[in-house]
Amino acid sequence: MNTINTVVLNFTVAIIDFLYQGRDFQRFWVLEEIARAPYFAFLSVLHLRESLGLRGPEHLYLMKEHFAQTLNETEHLEYMESRGGNAYWIDRFFARHLVLAYYWINVVYYWMAPRAAYHLSYEIEVHAAVTYAKYLALHDHDDKILEIMNDEIQHSQELAEAILLIDPKEKSLSVESVK
Repeated sequence: MNTINTVVLNFTVAIIDFLYQGRDFQRFWVLEEIARAPYFAFLSVLHLRESLGLRGPEHLYLMKEHFAQTLNETEHLEYMESRGGNAYWIDRFFARHLVLAYYWINVVYYWMAPRAAYHLSYEIEVHAAVTYAKYLALHDHDDKILEIMNDEIQHSQELAEAILLIDPKEKSLSVESVK
């Protein structure tokens, strides 16, 4: 599944990078709009599992983490909006339709294969941190972008910890590998 995750991510990134060449804050806004979907999906599935009596020992911890991640991604989204990231209807149309599909894909994925769903989100957060780092290397210093980049690194670490929490035998991801 990890290979499929990587292929799908690379393909999607290539399309978004092509569509948003030279439009950094519009691309960032689209990515932040999409970034919240997995956390919403994870929370939805955790609530459903709880309602069905399928709560595990890690359940409450994961719900708290995903809720906090959702709030943090929303703060990022609001910053991108303040920089004009959602100024064009086509960007809003594209992101909102993409996020709708991505949310439901994540609901099914997390229900069926939570470790793989976490891995995909982990890879996306690592990619986001790298994207912000590249932006900072090419542009004037921006404290908020630096803060967002560090948040993305933190999210990837939290997702790696979630993978280890639900699958203690997993050794392919290291929290230290994203620092």
